Amino acid sequence: MQQIALNWLVYRLTGSAMLLGLVGFTSRLPTFLLAPFAGVLADRWNRHRMIIVTQVLSMVQAMILALLVLTNRVAVWHIVILSLFLGLVNAVDIPTRQSFVPDMVEKREDLGNAIALNSSIVNGARLMGPSIAGILIAALGEGLCFLLNGISFIAVIAALLAMKIRPREKEAPNSHVIEGLKEGFSYAFGFPPIRSVLLLLALISLMGVPYTVLMPVFVQKIFHRGPEAFGFLLGATGVGALTGTLYLASRKSVLGLGRIIVIASTVFGIGLIGFSISRVFLLSLFFMLFTGFGMMVQMASSNTILQTIVEEDKRGRVMSLYAMAFIGMVPFGSILAGTLASNIGAPNTILIGGMICILGAILFARKLPYLRKIARPVYVKKGILSEDLP
Repeated sequence: MQQIALNWLVYRLTGSAMLLGLVGFTSRLPTFLLAPFAGVLADRWNRHRMIIVTQVLSMVQAMILALLVLTNRVAVWHIVILSLFLGLVNAVDIPTRQSFVPDMVEKREDLGNAIALNSSIVNGARLMGPSIAGILIAALGEGLCFLLNGISFIAVIAALLAMKIRPREKEAPNSHVIEGLKEGFSYAFGFPPIRSVLLLLALISLMGVPYTVLMPVFVQKIFHRGPEAFGFLLGATGVGALTGTLYLASRKSVLGLGRIIVIASTVFGIGLIGFSISRVFLLSLFFMLFTGFGMMVQMASSNTILQTIVEEDKRGRVMSLYAMAFIGMVPFGSILAGTLASNIGAPNTILIGGMICILGAILFARKLPYLRKIARPVYVKKGILSEDLP
């Protein structure tokens, strides 16, 4: 709800696609810059306590934003600074939270299902949040969305405090943070399956995912509608994403996810191309279903593969690179999308993004047999694949 309201607020105040991109840039740039350091800390510190702190800070940010909007004192520079602050918090929160998921799962074979169910919870919110935000914005303004988001953190923090997590065994850090950072980069990019998954995810986050910052332009300039339509478009994305995560949650094994990544990336690109061409609102809703399905299946499948094959003592650092690829590339994509949209139009910008996503899927598919061969010993060692099978 907050993200939808924030985008709408920026466009209402400025009418600028470029400033929409700027706000998206400032909110996610810290993840690109700082997530690797947070990953080192997540491997060394108590992840549970780190997440509690980040959630408290996120609540503070939402409450300040609500206060500024409800008192009619908000300006664009407030939004940029608060977006940057939340970006700093998320730079620590996202890799820590991603690496915390296995700490809550007692049986390793349940990890894939746990990651998919976690994604389904997120996308249940993506399904409901945009539609509710659209209605609330039209009726009462953006401030109420920010206020409700701030209040919701009370339940989140209470749930975290109620958790009883078995302490994991951590090796005492025997090197400087920078050395730990270098070790994580060398491990991730020296192992082709991890490197290839991260690079495809980064490409899609750079060229495909920033379509969300241009949605207000489509709603107002192409469909000539209000915030309710904005909410319904992103709600349709949530329906597709929720369908995708429920499908992944029903799978019994991580095997075959490489092929699913290829298919999902292609479906995502097709959805973007169809949406960019459509000028009929109902047809655009239909294409948003494909976009949401492809995006979430691709990203959740990438998450599952990484969580499965990574060595435990490097989990935080690898998941920080996942956060860089998933979230950290989006600010550069937001600036790129805003700049392109100002020059060639929002539809052409999204069309190009969809085509590049499909090209990335093709390149990944060509390397897939080699990646499977490299990953096979890891799967055998973890008991996922029998050594007798071809």
